[in-house]
Amino acid sequence: MKNRSLTIRVDDELAVMMDRVMEYTGRSRSEIARDALRRQLRVSQFDHLRKRTIPFAEARGYLTDEDIFAEIS
Repeated sequence: MKNRSLTIRVDDELAVMMDRVMEYTGRSRSEIARDALRRQLRVSQFDHLRKRTIPFAEARGYLTDEDIFAEIS
């Protein structure tokens, strides 16, 4: 797989947070940023899919997360 570069600017607060995570995990800034970006993109995909499926769930009477949990529990 070919790697691509991405340059971003972060504020001081985020830079300090990254430095702290680097210290206690031993991971590089790039690893931390890739992981954070990967997680956020997955959350965004989930939110998108959830919005697309809500009408189908509501049509079947599932109005809340609790309705779904009760059904599968």
